[in-house]
Amino acid sequence: MEVPPFIDDDNVLHLLGKRVEPGKSKRINFNTAKLHTHTSVEIPVIVERSKKKGPVVLITAGIHGDEINGIEIVRRVVAEGINKPEKGTVICIPVLNIFGFINGSREFPDGRDLNRVFPGTKHGALASRFAYHFTQEILPIADVCLDFHTGGASRFNAPQIRIDRRHKKNTLLSKIFSAPFTVISPNIKKSYRITCDQLNIPILLYEGGKSLDSNNEVTQVALEGIKRVLSHYEMLRIDIPVLPSETETILIESTFWMRAKYSGLLHLKIPVGKQIHKGEILAHITDPYGNFKHRVKATSNGYVINVNQAPTVYQGDAIFHISKEKNE
Repeated sequence: MEVPPFIDDDNVLHLLGKRVEPGKSKRINFNTAKLHTHTSVEIPVIVERSKKKGPVVLITAGIHGDEINGIEIVRRVVAEGINKPEKGTVICIPVLNIFGFINGSREFPDGRDLNRVFPGTKHGALASRFAYHFTQEILPIADVCLDFHTGGASRFNAPQIRIDRRHKKNTLLSKIFSAPFTVISPNIKKSYRITCDQLNIPILLYEGGKSLDSNNEVTQVALEGIKRVLSHYEMLRIDIPVLPSETETILIESTFWMRAKYSGLLHLKIPVGKQIHKGEILAHITDPYGNFKHRVKATSNGYVINVNQAPTVYQGDAIFHISKEKNE
């Protein structure tokens, strides 16, 4: 891919046809498509630049329109001035999939998952065209990417960073971010994350919470992690406090899903993030009539990194995502 000179010799940033000089702020609208009503859909790109030269950090959320918690994290970054760097440039895009956000939907209007069509094509379907323009016009300027997600549907993720550790900088940054868990997760074909990898751009993918929900604890963990990363690059202003991590991130290299053996009402007995032991009761599954009660017991030791919080389940539904210990 031929990368245009986004920052010129005078340290002026050229982005989406706009100039952003050192020490300036600008909100630029990224406009690549229209609704069927012919109404333009504008995606705000919030740029904050220091007068001092430094890295470019790209912070994104809402690649799935129903992942509200990720959007709230980036909103807080902007609202609290965390994005105003001591040096370099911070670019925030709180809502990448504005179509899905409007509709409370994961997908683009064409029914496609934006995170499965990267790097996109110039003349493809709507989601693919958007991915193409983003990959061509915004992504190449980034030195580091931080992308924020939630669990799908009713599945609540414990705060975690996901990395493919073949990119050594990802491993280093995950330790600096220091989420409660770091999950080794291979890159998925045609995802945003693998596109960053192909461009040799370090990326941390943060997962926390669930769709169509906002959780303050999940948000706070993310904000502290972002501040730690910016502090590492000497980009965080000295007037913004940054808390050291209380514990070292727990590395998870392998996981499995526990699935419901019966259909019925699901009654959870443990919180997400808990360390569990084989034989421990994790939930009950009952019928609506008071005649049936099944105890869901842990089949091994591990950490619960995702819990299905749906009130009802069908046989075979995933209910707990659990880490595997090395000897299992």
